[in-house]
Amino acid sequence: MDIKGKVFIVTGGASGLGEGTARMLASRGAHVVVADMQIDKGEAVAKDIGGSFVKCDVTSESDGQAVVAKAISVGKLMGLVNCAGIAPAEKTVGKNGAHSLTLFSKVVQVNLIGSFNMIRLAAEAMAKNEPESTGERGVMISTASVAAYDGQIGQAAYAASKGGIVGMTLPIARDLARNGIRNMTIAPGIFGTPMLFGMPQEVQDALAAGVPFPSRLGTPTDYAKLACHIFENDMLNGEVIRLDGAIRLAPK
Repeated sequence: MDIKGKVFIVTGGASGLGEGTARMLASRGAHVVVADMQIDKGEAVAKDIGGSFVKCDVTSESDGQAVVAKAISVGKLMGLVNCAGIAPAEKTVGKNGAHSLTLFSKVVQVNLIGSFNMIRLAAEAMAKNEPESTGERGVMISTASVAAYDGQIGQAAYAASKGGIVGMTLPIARDLARNGIRNMTIAPGIFGTPMLFGMPQEVQDALAAGVPFPSRLGTPTDYAKLACHIFENDMLNGEVIRLDGAIRLAPK
């Protein structure tokens, strides 16, 4: 796929991995629809990159439909990058008792169901595209985490939600093969995002030191480079790529 001149949706595009991806896609000539709950930041990013902003709760069908409608109104929608997500931590049984069921449900709703909601709606629109020379009509990229495999203490909800994204990667790719739509997942390791920057500095330093090589935090640019390669390499389909510097998470 040639990124230039195409339209891409990036959820969570107002900050972190999503913002980095939105900016890189725009630098390569794409029109990016930034979908995020953060209105001020989202509008600022969209304005800066010459894209569009739509306020979006990824768990809402109507919000997802509005994002897709905006995308197809400005050109040929060829890509979706799911970066919206939350990562609260709570033990199965902690000092205050059992894990909140409401919190567990919310994490799964946002991270897993929200990703699927955007995939199904974007795929419906992409299926109507005229195929590219490769036969492609679109590409989906979702964001899992190494926690899907190495979930740490306090990450039951987060790991379950990301494990669900891993688990649906191949079946969605198989579902959409007849439509010429690819589906991929990136599983980042320890990345410098607003989620991580909310942790104490000593925790951030310890996490970075635990990455075998390169021994640093991943950056939104690292993620964005892989996302762009996935869009451009039409043999990448139905797979999860760990982007983690060879880290394997310890229990805590």
